Amino acid sequence: MLLAFALMFQACVAGRRRLTALVQEPAITMKYHKGALLSGPIAVNFIWYGDFTAPQRAVITDFVSSLSAAPRAAAQSQPEPSVSTWFKTARKYYDTSKARFPALRLGSHAVDRNCSLGRRLTERDLLRLAARGAPSRAINLCPGQCAWPFHQPVYGPQAPPLTPPNGDVGVDGMVISLASMIVGTVTNPFGNGFYQEGSADAPLEAATACAGVYGKGAYPGYAGALLVDPASGASFNANGARGRKYLVPALVDPDTSSCATLG
Repeated sequence: MLLAFALMFQACVAGRRRLTALVQEPAITMKYHKGALLSGPIAVNFIWYGDFTAPQRAVITDFVSSLSAAPRAAAQSQPEPSVSTWFKTARKYYDTSKARFPALRLGSHAVDRNCSLGRRLTERDLLRLAARGAPSRAINLCPGQCAWPFHQPVYGPQAPPLTPPNGDVGVDGMVISLASMIVGTVTNPFGNGFYQEGSADAPLEAATACAGVYGKGAYPGYAGALLVDPASGASFNANGARGRKYLVPALVDPDTSSCATLG
């Protein structure tokens, strides 16, 4: 009886994934609204608000280094599929403008272990922190929304969470959010750059238009086909600097008007 149920369940899941491959997804058009884009060297500064350990900080700073690596250096340090290749999709948006794609680099760091503005931050507090150069600590905030698929979602299908590639649900979830924010900042820095037509009040940008998609065949509750580290069982889709592995979101490819995944 249990074997029959298991076979039926596997057949159902496999059938659903085959059906998703047959469904024609609607085109996702990212229109350029003629606003200014970022260009030149851009420093990514961090304020570590709360008790971040050195290994946790290294996971995130290595991700930024993965974005900023020169092509030759990236090819040597980041086997494919790589974070560097993933970020090239954002570069395509600049082909339709006169701006030069920005060169990201790690900037300054500040550590605020004692949470100088308190542990309950208002919007004004966040602005004050942003003025110092980086976002506030969010490692334990809303894991069901910010750390999926490494944590059970707050709502929707309750599939088992995946094992995070760097062994830290909070930090690996933060990398996903940071990746989306960086691409959004590069392609729509002032709210009049690239975003999906008809969504100006809450614009769907290159990453947010592909929410929940990390690999081919993704659907609600299923992140898509991902690579699995045989040693740790962790799921990932991109190799980064210093041997890191990351899970990065799909991005809208302006050449195909669809969510592009690595691999």
